[in-house]
Parts: sequence; C-alpha cells; structure tokens
Amino acid sequence: MKQNDRLRHISTALLDWYRANARILPWRQTRDPYYIWISEIMLQQTRVTAVVPYFQRFIARFPTIQVLAKANIDVVLKFWEGLGYYSRARNLHAAARKICKEYGGNLPHDVVQLRFLPGIGRYTAGAIASIAFDTDEPVLDGNVIRVLCRMECIEVNPKQAEVHEKLWKLARRLIPKGQAGDLNQALMELGAMVCLPKNPQCLTCPVQKYCVALRNQKQNALPIRQKKKPLPRYTIAVGVVWKNGRILIDRRPANGMLGGLWEFPGGKKKKNESLIQTVQRETLEEVGIHIEVQKKITTVHHAYSHFQICLHAFHCRWISGKPEPWGCDQVKWVWPSQLDKYAFPTANQKIIAKLLH
Repeated sequence: MKQNDRLRHISTALLDWYRANARILPWRQTRDPYYIWISEIMLQQTRVTAVVPYFQRFIARFPTIQVLAKANIDVVLKFWEGLGYYSRARNLHAAARKICKEYGGNLPHDVVQLRFLPGIGRYTAGAIASIAFDTDEPVLDGNVIRVLCRMECIEVNPKQAEVHEKLWKLARRLIPKGQAGDLNQALMELGAMVCLPKNPQCLTCPVQKYCVALRNQKQNALPIRQKKKPLPRYTIAVGVVWKNGRILIDRRPANGMLGGLWEFPGGKKKKNESLIQTVQRETLEEVGIHIEVQKKITTVHHAYSHFQICLHAFHCRWISGKPEPWGCDQVKWVWPSQLDKYAFPTANQKIIAKLLH
C-alpha cells in the first residue's frame, strides 16, 4: 500500500474510533476558544483526571478572558494552587491581559499570532487553532510522539531535532482537510487510553494493522528514551515565625521557580550547618529578622520535576528586626485563619495542614 493511502486509512480509522470512544470532558462540550485554551494549558504535564476539577473551578471563577485579565495575580495563583508548574498560571494571566489589550479580548486564530502570547508554544498553538478554529494544524505532544514512533517504528530518540521535525511533518500529513481538531484529539486520546507508555493495549487499537512496531514486536521498546539521571536531593529548613499570634509569610520572586507563591522563610541547609542554624540564617538573609527556633512542626518529603526536597519546619519566635523583602518580593504578618487566602506550594500546604489541625 502506498504511504499516502496508508496514512489516509489510519486517519479514517482514528476518527471513527475517536468519535465512538472519546471521553466526555468539560472542554469537549464547547467550542469556546477560551475554554479550550485554558484546558490545553492545564493539561500540559498534568493528567486529565487531575485537571477536570481544577478546570471547572477555574472557569467558574474566571468565566471569560476579560475576567481573567482583570483579576489579581494572587487570586489566579490561588485558584491554580495544587496544579503545579505555576509559570503556566502567570503566563495565562499575562496572555489574557495582552489579548484584551491587543486583540479586542478574542484569542487570535492564527498559529503565528497565538505563539506571540505568553505560555503558548508550537504544540499549544496547533491545539487551539485546530480544535477551536478548525485550522488544519498538527499537534505533537508526548502522547502523539509515542503513537507516531510506534506506528512508524522510529528507532531513534524523538528528541533529536531532525527526528522531532520529521514527526511534525508526519502529524501534518495525517490531517484530513477540515478535520484537524478531531484528528489531533484522536491521536492524543489514543496515546492516553490505548497506546500507553507501558503495556500498550494493542489488541484494542484501531490502527493496529498499520503499526510497524507491533508488526515487529517492538511496541514496548518504543519510543527510545534517554536514561534519566538520579534526582538531586536537598535538605530545606523553614520557620513558622510567630509574633503576637500572627505568622510571617513572604512571597517568592515572580520570575523564579514557584514565582508569586507565598511561603514560610527558610532555605537550603549548608554543609556542617544544623537545621536550627539554617532557619536562623535563612530567615535573617530572606526577611532581615532575628528569631528563636523552637519546637519542630513536621518533616515533608516532596519531589519536583528536577529535584527532591526534605523539608523541615519549626515553630519560631520573633526576637528583633522589622521584616523586609530582602530575598523575596513581599512580606506579611497574617493570622493563622488567613493562611487559606494565599497560594502556597504543595510542600508548604502540608505544613499549614499540621498547623491548623
């Protein structure tokens, strides 16, 4: 069979399968470009099942681009709290403001213009353009890469620039005119539900007879992956600093990791330094105050994408000094009952849970 005919048969089989088996998801019940944009950003590096409640809560609070653009970034981050990769929320907010200022409050249809918006790259632009605006643009995310590498039995690392570009071209060739939105979602759905990273469900795959990897019994070996290096592990110590019944919190710099989120002052333990010394030093460097470190609250183990932490939290008593944002963007004394109004990283939320219960 000629390659063009083969690809056409694959597309037809995928579309038929998707239209019969697609999961019912809130962003698939609408053609509103704003809803589709929000869902695509949330779905980056996050499972569908985790996204659904966050999407519903976020849309209820920010039902339009205009409402999102006018919102305070602290409120946006609070509604994103727990989803992780907080730069996505900051970029959403910045993009909403840019859309209202430069595009009359409407998402642009063109992939080139979409990519000028903060947080929108090649994949997201293609997803929005195809799903929301019926533009014949391909997508290439982790699920699609896995499907295509197996379907074509590509036995080289798909992260290589030349191979990656080949996959983009293949994804484009699969699109039947006027059906990019459904075809792209079919590829992503197949990767999420059938063509799984481990133990793919080949017997139920709608394109099994066209899969070269299956034919050669290589489906479990593809796509080729780079060996992961062990994640570095850091010891962190923070202080819950009390003064007259209130607690000191500070906001992380907007342009760094977990930017814009609030936390308790503290940081990495240095070699030959005790945890108590770490809390005292970091609190002085971060907010300019002297403290007495008291009883330990809890120890939290948490993994980020590139490192792990062991976080030790202590009750502390303010001794002297006026808190200043030396190593952060802002400082505040708050009542314990007010902590739930601020967006904290997950590890800090676990400390708060110990404090309040």
